[in-house]
Amino acid sequence: MATLRSIDRKLSRQRDQRRVLIKTLATQLVEHHRVTTSAPKAKALKPYVERLVSQAVKGGLARRRLVRAKLDTAQAANHLFDLIAPQMKRTSGFLTHQKSPARQGDLTPMTTLNFVDSIADELPKAAAAKAKATKPRSKASPATTTKAKPATTKAKS
Repeated sequence: MATLRSIDRKLSRQRDQRRVLIKTLATQLVEHHRVTTSAPKAKALKPYVERLVSQAVKGGLARRRLVRAKLDTAQAANHLFDLIAPQMKRTSGFLTHQKSPARQGDLTPMTTLNFVDSIADELPKAAAAKAKATKPRSKASPATTTKAKPATTKAKS
């Protein structure tokens, strides 16, 4: 599974800060299908996300839970499993990085990381049919909910 121990780059950060950085960048990449960042961050991010995508392509509840733990939001994990993974036409090499112009302020080399296969922003037909078949949960009606009664205290005289 995608662990941060496999990342040799420290990125001038402490361990917990580095983990949060990679997790956040991975979430943004999954949600927006591309991310532009500095070259060292992109090199550290690529194997992390490659492992997550390969887990999503294999599918399954246990893998979904593992991927959910490695991303910031459940929405991103669901997006990866339901939208991105079914559209992958390969077994590995899901990401590519392209050099971007250097950042103006400090001339840091920048890189854009995106998916090799084009990703449509709509659900595949099978997933869309499944989403229509499931009924959304209904909220509890006001009659079934109970309100807490305010506590009454008796004053001693």
